[in-house]
Amino acid sequence: MKKILVTGAAGFIGSAVCARLLAAGAEVVGLDNINDYYDPALKYGRLRELGVAQDDIDWYRFVRSSVFERFSFIRMNLEDTQAMRMLFANGGFDAVINLGAQAGVRYSIENPQAYIESNVDGFINVLEGCRHHRVKHLVYASSSSVYGLNGKVPFSEHDGVAHPVSLYAATKKSNELMAHAYSKLYGLPTTGLRFFTVYGPWGRPDMSPFLFIDAILHDRPIKVFNNGDMLRDFTYIDDIVEGVVRIVDVIPEGDSEWDEQHPDPAASPAPYRIFNIGNQQPTRLMDYISCIERAIGREAKKEFLPMQPGDVYQTYADSSALAGATGFRPCTPLQEGIDHTVAWFRDYYGIR
Repeated sequence: MKKILVTGAAGFIGSAVCARLLAAGAEVVGLDNINDYYDPALKYGRLRELGVAQDDIDWYRFVRSSVFERFSFIRMNLEDTQAMRMLFANGGFDAVINLGAQAGVRYSIENPQAYIESNVDGFINVLEGCRHHRVKHLVYASSSSVYGLNGKVPFSEHDGVAHPVSLYAATKKSNELMAHAYSKLYGLPTTGLRFFTVYGPWGRPDMSPFLFIDAILHDRPIKVFNNGDMLRDFTYIDDIVEGVVRIVDVIPEGDSEWDEQHPDPAASPAPYRIFNIGNQQPTRLMDYISCIERAIGREAKKEFLPMQPGDVYQTYADSSALAGATGFRPCTPLQEGIDHTVAWFRDYYGIR
């Protein structure tokens, strides 16, 4: 039975990954600092679903789940070097899934320091812990935002990603570079996963599904950026989780056919890989809004605005490498996923 550390365990993706791993029989330690980037009540609600009560949570204290006997949770900052050293020294982790990060493209323009502390300083502590304590596989969240100004679609892991357009994207690209260095220097197997616009029940309130559903249900206008002329590869949370859990068992060994003259950005002679996880179905923003309107049964009031700093025109994943490695590719239709998301939102907030 594997013992797995999941950082960002109170987050949207992290909490869902914890639940899936526990259902598969793994022992899981969840870590999160439960910051106030968005309403912590939602984070505590996710932890409650995992059997961890808010009143039992305190800094640097392990809390055992009342629902899952193989789950425990600790509140901690990734950038706390000494605490992270102690955690790894006593943890005995077989694998680490690093989903803890300061998220949000637009917020990275307002508060850049938070991204360096969590996404860079915190990530080096994760790498050091894995290096010194013989973790068999580090899986970490990257982002489709690393593709930046790349206009070639669909986005492939084999494409270069040298032109990010936000600090958030730059920190995610830095994670990939840092991971490769540790894979090459220390033989640490690392896999980066580039997530594409994740949505679903328990989603983040700073992202468009939550913002649009909330506004429409409360008869407020929604903000439609770039006058609606944008495309996103929306990927349902269950598909993301399935990809993450499957990739944990696909430990990279290094590419024996590595060509130094024509290097592949997605591979390496070191035990290092990069995969996209996206639905491979880019949707126009106005069509996406129509899906939400159908699920709610009400037309949205729309406020059309220009493109925001840090945004990109489109995202479109090529997930064929993920399918080749795991036998799985995301496939949930957008309307189905939106229907589930709206149903959860109504139930969670008691809106009929």
